[in-house]
Amino acid sequence: MTPVKWGVLGASKFALNYMAPAIHAAEGAEFAALATSSADKAAPFQAFCSNLRVHLSYDDLLADPEIDAIYIPLPNHMHVDWTIKALEAGKHVLCEKPIAMQEAEFDQLIAARDKSGLLAAEAYMILHHPQWHLTRDLVQQGMIGKLTHVSGKFSFDNRKDTGNIRNRPETGGGGLRDIGVYVFGSARFVTGLEANDISARVRYENRVDVVADVQGRFGDALYTAYVSTRMHPYQEMVFHGEKGVIRLTAPFNARVFGEARVELHTVGHTGGGTVSTQRFPADDHYKLQVEAFGRAVREGGDYPVPLEFSRGTQAMIDKVFEVASEV
Repeated sequence: MTPVKWGVLGASKFALNYMAPAIHAAEGAEFAALATSSADKAAPFQAFCSNLRVHLSYDDLLADPEIDAIYIPLPNHMHVDWTIKALEAGKHVLCEKPIAMQEAEFDQLIAARDKSGLLAAEAYMILHHPQWHLTRDLVQQGMIGKLTHVSGKFSFDNRKDTGNIRNRPETGGGGLRDIGVYVFGSARFVTGLEANDISARVRYENRVDVVADVQGRFGDALYTAYVSTRMHPYQEMVFHGEKGVIRLTAPFNARVFGEARVELHTVGHTGGGTVSTQRFPADDHYKLQVEAFGRAVREGGDYPVPLEFSRGTQAMIDKVFEVASEV
């Protein structure tokens, strides 16, 4: 198998801790190059990838003829421009979420992807984790009966990190773009539906949303969710049906927040409640994402999270901002 040779555009902390090691570990992938103007920032990457080439500018990395694919972990407001530049340079692109700041920007991304004939996708890693495919199958197969309610919760507290790009409006910060994509996109994936009747309340600090409380419907099912960058760390997704409940205990940061478990709560033959649990102690959704991307590049098949899916999640984020009342 000829490996896909990857370059990482920028020495971000997230790339260092998660995606670069995942590329290095993934089957059929080679972490080959990094673009950063700082030798100090390159050193931790070279510590686990000794043959890494370091380019001193982003453009130099895009011009590297040895590189097949680019991973982009830059601040949100830079995603569209650098995704298009990488495609025009002949590179496949996996860009961190949100890949765009507004739904309308997907017109440019999809046009650039189609013109290049290359793969471009948002790094929406959770849908590469088997817990989400199991959950979708359980719901779609009617294991909890008719779906009546979906709830999502995702929070952490970074109020002290005032320089963080998530706390800066000029870099596209805020909780909805950073983690709202998870409580929104995962519900869309499992139900196969788009949300409607959306309402929301949002609290801002320094022109950045820090708490968002969202309601809506997915088909006949009610939907409630909150995301916050000012609350104790927590995450959970629950799909409640007429005949059972599915609960995901670490839906978004599996192995980091805790062990990923899918609990199926149903009524047993004797009338008492029963819980069957499937655990996923070792699955690394970042590594699985890289491997899925590589297969699509080499074999030309469909990628599980195309731009069209990501566009739908961004449309939901845009709608929340549009209808939200400020609190």
